[in-house]
This record gives sequence, C-alpha cells and structure tokens, in this order.
Amino acid sequence: MLSFLKNPTYRFFIVSILLFLSWLLLYEYWLHPKGYLDKAVISNIVFFSSNFLKLLGYNVLQEYPFDENFRTVIIDGAHGVWIGDPCNGIELFALFIGFVIAYPGRLLNKLLFIPVGVALIHIVNIIRIVVLSMIDFYNSELLEFNHTYTFTITVYSFVFLLWYLWSTKWNNYVMNPK
Repeated sequence: MLSFLKNPTYRFFIVSILLFLSWLLLYEYWLHPKGYLDKAVISNIVFFSSNFLKLLGYNVLQEYPFDENFRTVIIDGAHGVWIGDPCNGIELFALFIGFVIAYPGRLLNKLLFIPVGVALIHIVNIIRIVVLSMIDFYNSELLEFNHTYTFTITVYSFVFLLWYLWSTKWNNYVMNPK
C-alpha cells in the first residue's frame, strides 16, 4: 500500500505538500495574527534599505521604530515605498526552506544551505526595496509596474536559481565530493 513512498519523486511531492500545509496553518493561524515575525523582518528591511540609500547619498526620511507604520522607506521628495506583509519575503523563505527539506540530501548539507539561502533571499529583497525607492524618487509612475512585474520575476527567478543550485550543484557536490 505505501510502496509508492519508496519512489523519491512521490516522496518529494508528498513531503512538499505536507510542509506547505503545515507552514500555511502555522503562519496564518499563529505567526501572522501575532505579527511579531512580520514586524521584525519588515523593520530589518527598512533599516538596511534606508542605510544603503544613505550610503548612496540619498536623504532618507526617518520614521520612529516604535511607530506601527514603521514600514516605509522614504527618500526626501518622494512618496515612499511601503512594505506590506506579503512583500517582506517570509513566504519565499518558507517555500525555499520547504523545497530544500523535501528534496533528498544529507541533513548537514541542508542545515548549511538553508541559512545561506534565506540570507541571500533577504538581501535580494533589501536590494529590491532600495531600487524601488529610487524608482519612486525619479519616476514614481514606473513604481507599480516594476513592483508587480520586474521584481516579482527577479526575486522568484533568484529563488529558482537557489533551488537549481541546491538540486544540481551544492547537494551533489557536498554529498559526493570528488
């Protein structure tokens, strides 16, 4: 009856679905309503994006960290880029982690690759906010298009690249070093 679980492809899809459903329940019914995780990630994105823009010479307006609306990166003279919960990258972290866990490989390899991948996804998201803030400053009419299309494609492509590297390079190399 459970002989199909011996097939790695079936096992991958079953584990992926179970992990996704577990994440969905955990996030939607516990983590998101409490808001701590979303707020922490967004505050981190705002902090690093604002400071990176300052390094580039932009006058960035500061918000107070204890303000409920501490979600916006604003270059002086622009409207600002507001970071909502769906855009903070947490969902991408979960999808990335779920794929790596579900894909066959040694636990040690996964424990090394997951934090590196999550950190890289977070850095790409910070860069996305920096560039969107610059687009807002120079030509705010292009903001929505770039947010919806350009950066959605860019960020998801980066996550797919990480998955590709895990499934073809990192996992195989570390598992079977030559």
